[in-house]
Amino acid sequence: MPADLTDAPPAILFLTRDLFFLSRVTGTAQILGLTVQVVGRADEAVRRLAADAYRGLLVDLADQELDVAQLMAALPPQGRPRVIAFGPHVATSRLDAARQAGCDVVLPRSRFTTELPTLLGQFAARPPTDH
Repeated sequence: MPADLTDAPPAILFLTRDLFFLSRVTGTAQILGLTVQVVGRADEAVRRLAADAYRGLLVDLADQELDVAQLMAALPPQGRPRVIAFGPHVATSRLDAARQAGCDVVLPRSRFTTELPTLLGQFAARPPTDH
């Protein structure tokens, strides 16, 4: 059963292999009082989400090995966090696949970067919801 977030700082799970971009996300999250935990593989993300409560899941669609539909289907049905997926603007098929798979927000990387404080800020202000 996921943990109760009332006793823990808001946490975001970030599925990415891009260590350079990671620093931008974690830096913004720290300013907002959020913690970010990172995983490099979808199966690890699913395990963590089943074990602990997270307010958000960020999914980097630049990973060509990632099957976003499979990831979304494997997420725990109870307490699923808000899922924000982003990727290169030229990867329209990957962005469309994320939308079709049920990600809550899908953005090109440039827009994700521009809106990062606002996107992460919503995790600091609201409790997790069941989808």
